[in-house]
Amino acid sequence: MLHVGSRVISARERRSSVEGFGWFLVALPVLLGGYAFVVYPVLVGAWARLRPSYTLPPEPAEWPLVTILIVAYNEERRLRRTLEKALDTEYPADKLDVLVVSDASTDGTDALVRDFGDPRVRLLRMPERKGKAAGENASSAHLRGEIVVSIDASILIPPGSLKPLVRALMDPAVGLASGRDISVGDETREGNKAESSYVGLEMQLRAMETRVHSIVGASGCFYAARRHLHQVQLPEELARDFAAASVARAHGYRAVSVDEATCLVPRTPTLKAELRRKSRTMGRGLDTLLFLRGMMNPFRYGSYAWMMASHKLVRWMLFPAFLGWIVGPLFLLERAPWALLLTAGMLVGLALARLVLTWPDDRKLPKLVAFPGYVFISIVAGWKAWLHLLKQEKSAMWEPTQRPVTEAPLA
Repeated sequence: MLHVGSRVISARERRSSVEGFGWFLVALPVLLGGYAFVVYPVLVGAWARLRPSYTLPPEPAEWPLVTILIVAYNEERRLRRTLEKALDTEYPADKLDVLVVSDASTDGTDALVRDFGDPRVRLLRMPERKGKAAGENASSAHLRGEIVVSIDASILIPPGSLKPLVRALMDPAVGLASGRDISVGDETREGNKAESSYVGLEMQLRAMETRVHSIVGASGCFYAARRHLHQVQLPEELARDFAAASVARAHGYRAVSVDEATCLVPRTPTLKAELRRKSRTMGRGLDTLLFLRGMMNPFRYGSYAWMMASHKLVRWMLFPAFLGWIVGPLFLLERAPWALLLTAGMLVGLALARLVLTWPDDRKLPKLVAFPGYVFISIVAGWKAWLHLLKQEKSAMWEPTQRPVTEAPLA
């Protein structure tokens, strides 16, 4: 027996406490995952059905001047087509302005922009490489449009997508409008098809959040904001696409998702590339969430605070919680030895992740491996992101996701 003060703790009580801790570790991923991916979508969906459907304002009599902003680093291979398609939209040609911020590119990106041959396309070169957020901050003094549309150098905008995005901002209550990503790629060669399903679910969730009030993060590939909101300076280690929705909400605006404003986003072709993308994206996301923690105050921001905590914080807490499936069953050896199957499953999954990371890039992953590989790659990426936050490391220098050039039709 163990004496604590005047109280005697028996061996049975100690064993019960140990088992309770084990059950907590085992149950935590189930509770967090169930809430983030089942309970929260059901709740926000039920609330959305009580709200009127989101409809775009009518087309304005005169379309506002729009600056399309592209921050690029060594995008010579993909940028030309992105510029051509951005200028080939159904938006009035004289109301389009394109600003390309080169993050001290070392390839032919700057020359491509300078020689593009269209006076609507301008170049702003950063004197030294400082990352995407620094480029976005630097763009503030060079914006001409009333509305700033941020796009990635690797995505393509269908001809009819820009007008709906701008129309959303004709509502004076809306400060930010986010497009709807469509994940595209060559399924005969790539091993990352599972990303399409995840993107589709994410877009559905944003549509429901829009009906409730506001989305909590924009699509970094294609979103629009009022100029004065884009000109809010943010720390360079943050993800502006995530922070932009909170900037709008803090200034009294809604942030909405516009289903009609689609953009084609090429999938990363391999799970190896997906690991790099996810760990970097989540790492910056956690930095941004920490910076925006005040937005989760329900007494000040109401439903927005609940949605941010549910959509972002709880979902990202799931990744470190999965460590409980490795450790937790060790505390349950006497009462529930079957729990060791969780440990075995996690270890097999991590071995699978290791396998897909060493898989040759020129060979497609088998279907039976691709989906579980994607799941465990995502878990590993989450661990890396949390480790980055806990170690208080400065975010690594921005590296654009190396997506393939898409040949998907834009119609």
